[in-house]
Amino acid sequence: MTADDRRRHPHSRAVALEHPRAQSGWILGLGLSAVVALGAATMVRADGHSEAIVSHGYSSFGELKYDADITHLDYVHPDAPKGGEISTWALGNFNSFNPYARAGRAASLASIGSEALLTSTLDDPYGAYCFICTEMEYDEELSYVTFTLREDVKFWDGTGVTADDVEFSFNLILEQAIPEYRTVRATWIDTVEVLSPYKIKFTFTDDAPKRDRMGFAGGTPVWSKAWFEETGARLDESTTGLFMSTGPYMLDEYEFNRQVIYKRNPDYWGNDHPFNVGKNNFDAIRIEYFSDRSAAFEAFKAGEYTFRAESDAKDWAVNYDFPGVRDGHVKLETLPDGNVGQALSFVFNLDREKWQDPRTREAVSLMFNFEWTNAKLFDGLFARPVSFWPNTPLAATGAPDEGELAILEPLVAEGLLPESILTEEAYVPVVQDPERAKPSRRVFRQAGALLDEAGWIAGDDGIRRKDGEPLTINIIQFNPLYDRVINPYVENLKSIGIDAGLERMESAQYVERRRAGEFDMTNQGFQMGFEPGTVLFQWFHSATADNSSRNLMRLRNEAVDRIIPQVIEADTLEDLETRVHALDRVLRHVGFSIPQWYNKDFWLAYYDQYRHPENMPELGVGLYDFWWYDAEAGEQLRAAGALR
Repeated sequence: MTADDRRRHPHSRAVALEHPRAQSGWILGLGLSAVVALGAATMVRADGHSEAIVSHGYSSFGELKYDADITHLDYVHPDAPKGGEISTWALGNFNSFNPYARAGRAASLASIGSEALLTSTLDDPYGAYCFICTEMEYDEELSYVTFTLREDVKFWDGTGVTADDVEFSFNLILEQAIPEYRTVRATWIDTVEVLSPYKIKFTFTDDAPKRDRMGFAGGTPVWSKAWFEETGARLDESTTGLFMSTGPYMLDEYEFNRQVIYKRNPDYWGNDHPFNVGKNNFDAIRIEYFSDRSAAFEAFKAGEYTFRAESDAKDWAVNYDFPGVRDGHVKLETLPDGNVGQALSFVFNLDREKWQDPRTREAVSLMFNFEWTNAKLFDGLFARPVSFWPNTPLAATGAPDEGELAILEPLVAEGLLPESILTEEAYVPVVQDPERAKPSRRVFRQAGALLDEAGWIAGDDGIRRKDGEPLTINIIQFNPLYDRVINPYVENLKSIGIDAGLERMESAQYVERRRAGEFDMTNQGFQMGFEPGTVLFQWFHSATADNSSRNLMRLRNEAVDRIIPQVIEADTLEDLETRVHALDRVLRHVGFSIPQWYNKDFWLAYYDQYRHPENMPELGVGLYDFWWYDAEAGEQLRAAGALR
């Protein structure tokens, strides 16, 4: 597979949780299709029908990259040394270690100890491999999958993992996971059967999408049944510690809202597993919490923590010229991000009547000048995500092709979409003047005309009203980094008669207000994958509009609802691409979001005591996965006084 092929179809393991940075396979699943894996052994009945397929993994839309006799992943340094600490930072606070609950705010990396039956790699776009299992068996129709567990897997307390723990964990998620997850997946499983202490079978219903079945069953985190029963812990409540798990890192010590430290498990069962060779190299991972970005940056310059993934373009462009960088103590590195770009956006709360008129939304959208924002605030380092799949072949472009028309025409015939969508090019925002914060007179006139048509008429005081009520916009945010972006936007909105304002609050209140729908507009980062599956329900379907950490805009659109299942049912790459084009086109037509920006690269700054392989995978940086500590370099930094 060429680099272009990998960029065309890499996977994304995004998770539909309240805490968008948490990562695990169980919510999205592993996005797998009904393609038989390379190296699978197929047993055939006498009548010629497929009886069972036995394999070490499962591949989506292609063959597995790695054979069953793999010794290590291609992109790791198999002899990477163990030891040392890596430290980074987080903004805000935390009061829980449960990333699966809506209650509380989970600590950074709170899912670090969880492992599942299957795992994925950063260089195999669609592959999923047995990890806690030794093999998997399924039929050609994917009506079931049976996993044979490894017998050497241990929880942190030394007890062995059995099929009973897998069954318990799977059922726990179905019973206590966030509602948006249960709403979508509750009807996918017919039975879960423990066949022996190390064998478990999942039988699927016809409702379960085929491409999501293997990941749904095999992507579940495995926790200790005995520990849950003994402690009474629940998946839907905040916790003061991690769930009893099997992973390479455990909770060491913490102080709420200040610091959390994870330590490498010295008795980790998987040290010699081929998928772990060259990985899990740090003895400790420390996260320092800060309430202010400026304070966090100053702490990094002073060596209070040692690794920083920068997200502020202005800082990256001009503020990394400090003594540590000039002296060579701090290394700056830009690595390409081969995943689907995270489309940062403003989103409207569509439950509020005033935002249900697309003309009003379009007028408000026109007042955001991305070109000026990017040029003057971000040194031109960002791109605008006009699509929900930016910079990928999944983005809709131009007018619909024949395949898209076959999807869109029935929806137009039923009155769910306008006829114009069949001939017009996919929506892209107006390109504005990068030298002026305010939109041009032409854009002002266009926005004013739209508001007039929608019934929002400017009064003598300049404020637009309908039925005596002023048009107001309350933009909520907790991060002061956004002030410089939002404040000019607010001024533009005021200039066309909208009573706009920014309400900034502390992070816990921000989370609660978003959950409760108590806002006019807020930020949302749309992180799609190259193989969209049932997670689309959590992002865009009416079924999750009332209670979703993804569908913050409360989108309820029948055309979108009708296209999503077609995307999920696509069983070839060509069909998937065509159907995603149609979905992307309709989502952009609806206009519930205002695209802000996305970054095509990772910006990394770190004290020059960390190393990574030269052949980095395109689908992730792998900081806590396969980087390592250079002890000699660390001693030199301390001798030079660069680190405390």
